[in-house]
Amino acid sequence: MAEDTKEQSLIARVAESITRLDRLALTVLRLGVIVVLAWIGGLKWFKYEADGIIPFVANSPFMKWLIKDPANYKAHQGAEGALIEANRAWNEAGGTYPMAIFVGVTIIAIAALLALHWIRPELGMLGAIMLVGFSVITLSFLVTTPEVWVSAPAKGTADADLGFPYLSGRGRLVVKDCIQLGAGLVLLVDSARRVLASRARKV
Repeated sequence: MAEDTKEQSLIARVAESITRLDRLALTVLRLGVIVVLAWIGGLKWFKYEADGIIPFVANSPFMKWLIKDPANYKAHQGAEGALIEANRAWNEAGGTYPMAIFVGVTIIAIAALLALHWIRPELGMLGAIMLVGFSVITLSFLVTTPEVWVSAPAKGTADADLGFPYLSGRGRLVVKDCIQLGAGLVLLVDSARRVLASRARKV
């Protein structure tokens, strides 16, 4: 019994020490989200990245209006890093690159608002709300985008592991936004608490 009490006391002390890291943990989380968003948003200015997001955009009921010919995107897809002039021309004519820049600006704006939490927590709260909405839209790609699931190759013998629940590379990229959604909610609560605390000090 005495050993159990000592063990429980040690666990309690360790747990109490860990709880003191809450501000550090939230800061690391916020900085991590800001870095990821700013980096990914910045890449939207580069054509290889814009080419790669076309399947998501073309199949999304929320986003396909951003390009001119979403129904014919499959005929103009190439491997990442490959320059196929006909595909590049289709993307140029269809508005792929302005669309990607618009998406990139939106993502960077979310990152900037999250960073402003330390100056104006109201803006941090707005950024977190936008992050939650952005995450919901990207997670919807799991429903709307066929390319998120492993499909049979055009040539050769198909594997048995096709379709749901077998995520392709694109699908594995998207499903990680479950974490982003949770991070957005945590940061939203943190900013809201900061807003309330600042208002309480003014009273």
